[in-house]
Amino acid sequence: MPDPQRSRSAPPARRPRPRARPLRRTVATGLALAACLTAAAAAALPAQAAEATGGQARGLDRYYGQHLDWHGCVLGPDDPDGAALEQAGARCTEVTVPLDYANPGGRTVTLALSRIKATDTRHRIGALLLNDGGPGSPTLGAPPRVHAALKDTAGRFDIVGLDSRFTGRSAQIDCGWPVGFSIQSAGTGRAGFERQVTLQRDLAARCRSAVGDLLPYASTRDTARDLDVVRGALGERRISYLGLSYGTYLGTVYTQMFPGRVDRMVLDSAMDPRHVGPALLPRQLPGLEHAFADWAEWAAARHGTYGLGRTREEVTAGILRTVAAAANRPLVVGTGADAFELDDSRVPVLLFAGLQGDSAPERASLAEQVAMLAEAAKGRPVTPPADTTALLQLLFSPQGSPDGSAMQAIACADGTASPDPEHYWREIERGRAEHPLFGPLLDNINPCAFWGAPREAPTPVRRDARALILAATGDPRAPYRGGVALHDMLPGSRLLTLQGADQHGLYGIYGNPCVDDTVNAYLAGGRLPDTDPTCTRQ
Repeated sequence: MPDPQRSRSAPPARRPRPRARPLRRTVATGLALAACLTAAAAAALPAQAAEATGGQARGLDRYYGQHLDWHGCVLGPDDPDGAALEQAGARCTEVTVPLDYANPGGRTVTLALSRIKATDTRHRIGALLLNDGGPGSPTLGAPPRVHAALKDTAGRFDIVGLDSRFTGRSAQIDCGWPVGFSIQSAGTGRAGFERQVTLQRDLAARCRSAVGDLLPYASTRDTARDLDVVRGALGERRISYLGLSYGTYLGTVYTQMFPGRVDRMVLDSAMDPRHVGPALLPRQLPGLEHAFADWAEWAAARHGTYGLGRTREEVTAGILRTVAAAANRPLVVGTGADAFELDDSRVPVLLFAGLQGDSAPERASLAEQVAMLAEAAKGRPVTPPADTTALLQLLFSPQGSPDGSAMQAIACADGTASPDPEHYWREIERGRAEHPLFGPLLDNINPCAFWGAPREAPTPVRRDARALILAATGDPRAPYRGGVALHDMLPGSRLLTLQGADQHGLYGIYGNPCVDDTVNAYLAGGRLPDTDPTCTRQ
């Protein structure tokens, strides 16, 4: 269980810790939390007014002007991420930020940064800050990947990875969940849905008990404020920014709260900023169904290898039979201490996790998992490979609780969700016939239904910003229409469309030369393409 002990401000540690103890205090009741949120929202108004004009709120000088002590990134002998950073020439440091920007003299949070410094100092462009999305994905280890993707331009940037507040090495929160993530399916009937209502209510209660005093400050708006403190602490007048997935929302919010502070901005696998937080998952359904259909077609063409069916329809029908079998009796995957029981609330989650990209290795991995589940549905013993076991542990065991807790805290701080369980049940039943596999998953109730109102309203996009937006037509996580919508909101932007790809995460990840070369030309020269470019899947 998380440490309930309260912590006060302290100077940054010389070396980052894997999971620095967050500031924690038990919250007695949801009503008390709601009252605190209302008071905090009122107190934050002066700071919001300063941000809206690109100004700096009073009392923050000591944060913007703090000295950074750069040191090694390795935490110990079992730290491959730190070793990879140091092998790439990175150094690490910590930045102190206020927990509550309306009270800069109060409690603080320590953020972990990594940096691969520019080597071409004569032609240095500036700092390029990264965010790998999630929300809640640690980004400290991202600079080596981006450094490689930048090729000849890499030496002109300080490439900076940042674990945002309450994630990774930046005061990681942990609600002490019995599962890793809250994303589960409502299953095949009402009884399964009622179990989900109980589970999701319990997950929210655990977060209130463990880290309730931190939850109001997990929003994207507060993370955007942190980005600007990092900018100041790095000594940069403006920053460049590369955001992936949820990171595109963070980048968009930053342009609205701190106009004029961005030089070059790449928003990869862009999200519609009007549909974030608890509203995000239901919006993914069309893209997910499209990617699933393409994968099923691919698997059917390889029936001799995987035995899942000779047509897309046969593959789909077989999976639905596996889910029905799991509803009657949970599938047992693995043996001994590594065994997992997967019922109809969990099998769709494994499929959802496997539909992020359309490369042959990713599609093959999902086909192998589906074949394994089909064997388990017949009552046969199955032993998953190590990577599948690791995924099961992340999703369905306490091992994944810190990652799931951070993701949920950010999502619930960014938007409201209906508190009425019947609302979710109606949505599930309305779409069950057309979307029997993923509808009950994406429309299911979640902890935000029991969370309480966010401390601040979402950030409206009213200011133009120059950015290069990347969107794949078949993205299963960030629907293509979201990238189009963001482009419309930012008339000064350009939209790069990758045609024919069911892929989430493009630059430096997918290996499409057209995409990578376009991004590199923009980052090197600072000039957006004259028109919206189009690339094709190879």
